[in-house]
Amino acid sequence: MNMGKNGIYLDNAATTQIDKSVLTEMRLVQGRYFGNASSLHRLGVDSARHIEKSRFTIARAINADWEEVIFTSGGTESNNFALKGLAFANKRKQDHLITSKIEHPSVIEPARWLRKRGFRVTFLDIDNNGFVDPQDIRKAITKKTLLVSVMYANNEVGTIEPIEEIGRICRDRGVLFHTDACQAFLKEKIDVRMLNIDLATLNAHKIHGPKGAGALYVRKGIRIDSLLHGGVQERNMRAGTYNTESIVGFAKAVEITDNIDAIRMRELRNYCLNKIRRDIDDVVINGPEKERLCNNINISFNGVLGKDLMAGLSRKNIFISTGSACTSDNLTPSHVLTAMGISPQTALGAIRISLSKWTSHKEIDVLIDNLKKLIRRERLKKP
Repeated sequence: MNMGKNGIYLDNAATTQIDKSVLTEMRLVQGRYFGNASSLHRLGVDSARHIEKSRFTIARAINADWEEVIFTSGGTESNNFALKGLAFANKRKQDHLITSKIEHPSVIEPARWLRKRGFRVTFLDIDNNGFVDPQDIRKAITKKTLLVSVMYANNEVGTIEPIEEIGRICRDRGVLFHTDACQAFLKEKIDVRMLNIDLATLNAHKIHGPKGAGALYVRKGIRIDSLLHGGVQERNMRAGTYNTESIVGFAKAVEITDNIDAIRMRELRNYCLNKIRRDIDDVVINGPEKERLCNNINISFNGVLGKDLMAGLSRKNIFISTGSACTSDNLTPSHVLTAMGISPQTALGAIRISLSKWTSHKEIDVLIDNLKKLIRRERLKKP
């Protein structure tokens, strides 16, 4: 879908445009089923019915049971809920957590917060393509290890981690396994049973759904404390008035996703990468060639700052990023690229291009034509 006067949007790893059918469904709920889902009158019951229908839809998408899905406000809350809720529910027996150095800030910062409160946290190194070595996890596990948290796919460089092997190691060693699957959800097949995933973070706004809606899958029988206290919503696991229209929008976004979308994005990603390599000199692809999200391109152009390319493209109404939207105010090199061993100069030259199901070949051509001009101009400025 060409966005016309709004320009060319290629920052879909930060957020996606809401699908029109999702908006239509949300407006219907806002107008007709506006009752508080905790109320016992008909309007409340109707609202609750829509929430439970949505819960079934999202659970089915990851092969979970409906009661294993807890609705939240998004990925950040779900990640905090997983780490803190597990840590405090089990601290008397186990106080050790394992994660990686390239997780989303909403995993890294809660882990650091827990460490300040007496928990032990191991931050694992990764290789130069962003992969966690499952054997490093095996070696790091002790009798006191409660949880391993490794993202399904990295939000900056698109690396798809060896989730199946990590899940198998954790299950064999009796350790819980959490994965932040926000970027991978509906782009990769996620079967929580087959992959031995105990907890999984999901959200809506990366799949053409609304902001402010997310979920945490928690396998039955896991002991976890609430993060938010108050009412008895979500079986007393997450207090707060239900955001009914956003939850319904989340489920609608799941319903309308077609497997062909990922295939199209992968083909277009490869087209973009090949054209950049052909048309522009001195480029570095950050991250793996194959085990990579279908819509992700992270690339550095030597002799050019990524922020200058982002600003120049923005003036042309072409929207990309230099990394995670959650760290975009920070002008230091990306913690992900740094952990991958990429030099500060190359890291500062990186941009992230992330596609959607609506991105077209024509938009990619326009992007690359403008990139060529900007890079030539920036490189000519150098002595």
